[in-house]
Amino acid sequence: MTRVAVLFGGMSAEREVSLSSGRQVIAALRVAGYDVTPVEVGSDLAAVLRALDPRPDVVFNALHGRFGEDGAIQGVLDWLAIPYTHSGVRASAVAMDKAAARAVFLAAGLPVARGAVIAVAALEHADPLPLPYVIKPINEGSSVGVEIMRDGGNRRAEVAANWRFGPDALVEEFIPGRELTVAVIGDQALDVTDITSTNLFYDYEAKYAEGGSRHIIPAAIHPAIYQQAKDVALAAHRALGCRGATRSDFRYDDTAGEPGRLILLEVNTQPGLTPTSLLPEQAAHHGMDFPSLCAWMVEHASCRG
Repeated sequence: MTRVAVLFGGMSAEREVSLSSGRQVIAALRVAGYDVTPVEVGSDLAAVLRALDPRPDVVFNALHGRFGEDGAIQGVLDWLAIPYTHSGVRASAVAMDKAAARAVFLAAGLPVARGAVIAVAALEHADPLPLPYVIKPINEGSSVGVEIMRDGGNRRAEVAANWRFGPDALVEEFIPGRELTVAVIGDQALDVTDITSTNLFYDYEAKYAEGGSRHIIPAAIHPAIYQQAKDVALAAHRALGCRGATRSDFRYDDTAGEPGRLILLEVNTQPGLTPTSLLPEQAAHHGMDFPSLCAWMVEHASCRG
């Protein structure tokens, strides 16, 4: 029987999301017939190493955010020569760094919003882009720390004073319209989901609170945009060098009519696996239940060392 250690929890701002993903994965892998060892990760790396002795056949990485999604734990597992799920060090590190990922997308000719990296302190003095625009931490996920600056808001100084995500931030033009997402498994883009929420945007609460958002799959959008979203998601997955499963997030501006404008926001190399997550939903829509999805990830795990 294949022995699988599931890493979950972690030290990032997305710890609670990872705990939820991990619990789901542990239960699903046991249903699928694997010998599962849960490993709740904290700040003590030595404790994690002890939990991986004796060495499992595979590590299922259910960590999200910094140290779990940014290449850090991937490097440790490569050093130990343990196969693990999802992407390797380079793809994980680049995808998590929004500025680096943006450079890769631009080089690959993929559609991104106008923007730049700025020093957060500069926000106190002037708007870096015409309003409205979005301010994002460079190395966080799940919309943690995202702020939308709008006409008349006058919140620059407040945001700068309360910023806790490092000296720099990514600013991009605000794209009106819809939120779309596309899951990629292996070499296949699954589908396009249209996400609606009563929140100001698809923020942390909308993503993970029960009833925080509504998912329409397949998205009822212009056929050309539907196909473009799938094509761009697969192209972004490949451009970053991702493995296993990813999820690409988009804004789709159809406010002036169809077909409209599609903008790639980011690629998630560790998509959420919680009860409200989008990757399992798209997989289920294509006939792959959650235990089968988790088993696929285990069977396609590899060591990049």
